[in-house]
Amino acid sequence: METKRRFILVPWDNTKIAENALLHGIKIAKMVDTGVMLLHIINNKLSKEEELKIQEGLDEITKSFVNKHKVPIEATIIEGSIFSAISDYANDKEAGMVVMGTHGMKGMQKITGSWALKVIVGSKVPFIVVQEKPLDWEKYKNIVFPVDFRTESKEKLQWAIYMGKYFDSKVHIIKQKITDKSLLRKTNINLNFAIKYLIQNNIDYEIHELPKSGNFAKDSLAFGQDINADLILVTTTKNITMANYVLGAQEQYIIANSSRIPVLVVNPMSSFAKLGQFMYG
Repeated sequence: METKRRFILVPWDNTKIAENALLHGIKIAKMVDTGVMLLHIINNKLSKEEELKIQEGLDEITKSFVNKHKVPIEATIIEGSIFSAISDYANDKEAGMVVMGTHGMKGMQKITGSWALKVIVGSKVPFIVVQEKPLDWEKYKNIVFPVDFRTESKEKLQWAIYMGKYFDSKVHIIKQKITDKSLLRKTNINLNFAIKYLIQNNIDYEIHELPKSGNFAKDSLAFGQDINADLILVTTTKNITMANYVLGAQEQYIIANSSRIPVLVVNPMSSFAKLGQFMYG
């Protein structure tokens, strides 16, 4: 896809949730002047006739959305598992970001973990995970930026700066009240690091200290709901294991939040040095 900036990748499965994700992708694409690629995944080899029929259906869908929203949209079909094919394609084709729909954690997902999180882990490209269609076509005004003692907190900072610059977003830094001196010191290091770079980049921000409840993920969501947040920024657990999926890495509850706030998810130690290419072409 020939665009001035890196394209937005949207996994597509002909569901309402996928359409909601596409609308978010279109919203972002308009604001950063880029295009959208729909990615349809099949899990077995199809005949040329079957694949052609699916591609024709995808082309009809893209044509209708292009005519309505005036954004470049293309579609492609690949074979593979959703748990690897989406991130592999995004990495290989150097997508700017992935916008993906999720139904939240329901049924068996409460036992086996969030499917959305399993798709995201391992990607070098950030994901915005959505449940509902955009409330409006305005910019993302209020971004929730949780800060804790983990070093991963720093890894989502440049995306807070990106959102602040492109969407005129106000970054709401939240931290929990901490009594443990060691954890407090680590948290304050991350907090000061974030403040320094937000100031250097002229990003509007506020700092909020939340009462300690033992569940920072739950408190972050409650805060986001209180301020009508447009987006929450999180990082995935570093070196995540099956135990994290089953027992509950905190980010999977934020990703599948019942408030249905969109969530921007960043993987630790991913190659985000190319962020500037997404922003500036």
